[in-house]
Amino acid sequence: MEVVQAHPAVDSKLSHVRDFEECRHTESGAVFIIASGSSAKDFPIEEFAHVPMITMNGAISLFSKTAIRPHFYVCTDMSFPLQQPEFFAHAMKISQRVALWAEYARRTNVRPAGTLFTLKRAPKQTWLDYFLRRNKNLVQSRALIGQRTKSIGFSKNLSDGFYDARTVAYLALQLAHHLGFNKVFLVGVDLNQSTGRFYETTGSVLSPCGLDKHYHTRILPSLKLMSSKVMGDDFAVYNLSSSPRIPDKLIPRIDLPTLRTLLK
Repeated sequence: MEVVQAHPAVDSKLSHVRDFEECRHTESGAVFIIASGSSAKDFPIEEFAHVPMITMNGAISLFSKTAIRPHFYVCTDMSFPLQQPEFFAHAMKISQRVALWAEYARRTNVRPAGTLFTLKRAPKQTWLDYFLRRNKNLVQSRALIGQRTKSIGFSKNLSDGFYDARTVAYLALQLAHHLGFNKVFLVGVDLNQSTGRFYETTGSVLSPCGLDKHYHTRILPSLKLMSSKVMGDDFAVYNLSSSPRIPDKLIPRIDLPTLRTLLK
């Protein structure tokens, strides 16, 4: 964990933070990634309560009327706790593990009931780093290594940082790989800005959304990289969205009957 020179009160806030290395390859089998797309509202979450779940931001509201405690809750938007304080407080209360920016953990009084891990970005790689394979946990494409695209990649070890594709669902995918899960099911990863989030209603506070702005420049290239260089028999990803923006050739779409079969 990064050592920060700060006054004792700030240091005490980080005394309970754990290193991501502690949870690396500690899991196996299936995991759900529960996101905020409108299709998530139709997912029968309690039927699959026995399967670990990673969730994010306001998608935690899907757990509110259940006894399910998310395996991991992730949030990279430091303004989200101010925009949606009730959702954030609920996530801190019920999640078994929480991943937040280290900066946010330092300057706030957040003390989740579960274990806290702090996030950092993956370092930029040079051409020499790529050719010498100095860090095989940081996956990038030769074609993508350049001045404008160094931040597009996939991290297999969050101790080395993660790649931000401008959607927290992509962080969740990297986290699933880090933990050791080999069969990932996406719920509510619609990536469709026009349909909104399933928990938003008329008159509710709406958090900013940049899906349309970043889809073609960051999100889609990142998913293409993951599909071609990371996904395979040891890391299969399936999309349960009923209205997916992600092409099926990158992440295959399945329905609930197929999901039940795959989980047997």
